[in-house]
Amino acid sequence: MDIKAAIVRGQGQPFELGSLQLDALRPDEVRVRLVATGVCHTDAIVRDQVYPTPLPAVLGHEGAGIVEAVGSEVTAVEPGDAVVLSANSCGVCEQCLKGRPPYCTDFFGRNFGGTRPDGSSAFSDAGTPVSSHFFGQSSFATHVNAAQRTVVKVDRDLPLELLGPLGCGLQTGAGAVINSLDVRPGSSLAVFGTGAVGCAALMAAAAVGATTIIAVDIVDSRLATAMELGATHVINSRTTDVGAEIARISQDRGVDYALDTTGIPAVLRQAADILGIGGTVALIGAPAPGTEVSFEVGASLIKGWHFRTIVEGDSVPQVFIPQLIRLWQQGKFPIEKLTKTFAFSDINDAFAASASGETIKPVILF
Repeated sequence: MDIKAAIVRGQGQPFELGSLQLDALRPDEVRVRLVATGVCHTDAIVRDQVYPTPLPAVLGHEGAGIVEAVGSEVTAVEPGDAVVLSANSCGVCEQCLKGRPPYCTDFFGRNFGGTRPDGSSAFSDAGTPVSSHFFGQSSFATHVNAAQRTVVKVDRDLPLELLGPLGCGLQTGAGAVINSLDVRPGSSLAVFGTGAVGCAALMAAAAVGATTIIAVDIVDSRLATAMELGATHVINSRTTDVGAEIARISQDRGVDYALDTTGIPAVLRQAADILGIGGTVALIGAPAPGTEVSFEVGASLIKGWHFRTIVEGDSVPQVFIPQLIRLWQQGKFPIEKLTKTFAFSDINDAFAASASGETIKPVILF
């Protein structure tokens, strides 16, 4: 069938709207008519080839829409169902069977490879393949043949224009706090970077009862939003000594948890340095492959601190996304404070608004 899609044809080039052909549905796939999709920083770094998905490609990985058809092996959804699309995984490797699909042994291939596992692409342009199945979906298109593992059924009466970002960015930030770090009531957390991922972490920390929630950024408007979302303190790192201010806030104890959403080595080092005894620093930003960071391990040895990396919030999307929806329904996860909608034709404006910090979470409407 003929569909419309936003195509990246070369490294760093703008998205180009055009017509493509969508191939036949496979037995383990779900055809989805997209209603909305979030714009994520990962889309931008793949467009710029920091992470190498073959080009030309249709990106997008925070889709939400309506099921139009299902393959013969699909049992979880049926035509007419509303769905949110998330990351893909194989479902049969050791990590998937342990309930850790973000660490699937074929995670990179199924999410960044540009094809199905058999090497075929769902999209073509006058017979020439165009990379598809980005995160199992490629949601910058009016219709997709999504991998069954990406599909999360939601209530039909929910606002799909809000729920798409749960598929990656918001799931990642919230999952880091709730699943990965297991942040406890009464604990302290510093979040470095208050984009969509960082804001989701702040909301989750407030929801689980953390009592000292520190947001660190260089954009004052985002720090103001952070206060609305549950931050108890904000720090502009351009104008304030972050280490000294966190020492003051914590009465020299440091924080229990520090979360770096930026992927900048100097920021990650700073996040580690402000930990308290037994604290944990976690990286959920996406630095380029090969990036290194140094940590002080002499004086900090007696802290017994921990470092870990986190993908997709350590979540099982079919379990965790409904949990986040329930938090939203209770007013504890106010997604609407982060989002701004853009027409599909304005997709490049949405990316510019995200890059400038003007918009925390752009959402494309079809």
